[in-house]
Amino acid sequence: MARIAIDMDNVMADLTRQMIDLYEQKHGVRVAYESLNGHPDGGGFPIEGETHQFIHQPGFFRNLPVMEDSQEVIRALMEQHEVFIVSAATEFPLSLKEKIDWLAEHFPFISWKNIVLCGSKTIIEADYMIDDHDKNLRYFKGEPILFSAPHNINLTDYKRVNNWKEVAAYFQLTPAIAG
Repeated sequence: MARIAIDMDNVMADLTRQMIDLYEQKHGVRVAYESLNGHPDGGGFPIEGETHQFIHQPGFFRNLPVMEDSQEVIRALMEQHEVFIVSAATEFPLSLKEKIDWLAEHFPFISWKNIVLCGSKTIIEADYMIDDHDKNLRYFKGEPILFSAPHNINLTDYKRVNNWKEVAAYFQLTPAIAG
């Protein structure tokens, strides 16, 4: 049984999709997901810096879309491994309660005992960490797994997974999930 640490934003919750949707609501311009490739997190929008305002608004983290297949794969991972949800949530103080409420709604099978809201993830000890940020994976002592997001598309230093079906295949979960 391995211990697996899983990030929330842009791994379980589609933060990028939320930014695209909110930008469109505010400016009437739909930004293509692929056009954000290679830009820093939240960058690549026609009005630079605009999306950083979104993450400080009440409700932003509470209303994030769920990443496709994440619920089924995380449930299956929990049957075979020790899973912890790890988020550097203290960077955005409004997000703390919103992330807890989001998890309770979308992942009710995850116990509060398996949720770690922290600042720096350098304190996290696990066998694997699935995250979208180099800053969280760089000093991780276990096996880092980079979850693809537009801001990390050019990173090549890590084992990469592009979606939750690839996570299922990596951990050799049942063919029905990995399929």
